[in-house]
Amino acid sequence: MDRDDISRLAHAHHPIAAPLDDAAVHRLLESGITREDARVLDLGCGGGEWLVRVLDAYPDVRAEGVDVSEPSLERARTAARGRGVEDRLVLHHADAAEFTTAEPFDLVLSVGAAHAFGGLLETLAAARKHLAPHGRVLIGDGFWAADPTPEAVDMLGALTDLPTTIDRVVNDGWTPIYGHVSTRHELDDYEWSWTGSLASWALDHPDDPSGPDALAAATAHRTEWLHTYREAFGFITLILRPTVG
Repeated sequence: MDRDDISRLAHAHHPIAAPLDDAAVHRLLESGITREDARVLDLGCGGGEWLVRVLDAYPDVRAEGVDVSEPSLERARTAARGRGVEDRLVLHHADAAEFTTAEPFDLVLSVGAAHAFGGLLETLAAARKHLAPHGRVLIGDGFWAADPTPEAVDMLGALTDLPTTIDRVVNDGWTPIYGHVSTRHELDDYEWSWTGSLASWALDHPDDPSGPDALAAATAHRTEWLHTYREAFGFITLILRPTVG
């Protein structure tokens, strides 16, 4: 079973691929959209849930999404078609870090995709290239909420604590105008949904040749979460404006 299939099944009941509940997603989008006819870009859009929600909530918004996964983009197309917003959505099968476009965007999103750019500041650098004057960036990434074990650092990379994370963003030329720190409930709900949805599919399809792989992936992920990073990992989602320019 490939990563696209695992992600599709794991997010079946939590289509926002980050530890955020629906109320938090709504508040973040509300803080990010400043004009009724805004242009929105999602770098690393996956299945397009952020884009579908913003298009559904704002009937004059137009949006574009970029992702390297064609199956994920196809799910985004299907979701947009199901919500009746496909005529205002353009999807690009491309590397988000290398994506170029002639038109700027009023809101650039990238949530939980910093690994595709090489880190948080690299993600912001990519977002800045697409940002219209007075535009905003909606970005989400992990941080250490407690001292991590060496195993957690090996698994999740060189994160920093929350104050240091915000300091790095500010020193890079950004001003936070809204932020949401995921609660313990949001963090746990996301992991239980991810592992549970994947495991349930495997148990419901005992004759599928991919079933053992799906169950093994769910078990491995749950073990890593509970034993390695649950107590240390946090997630911050920010609305940012360039401090100058």
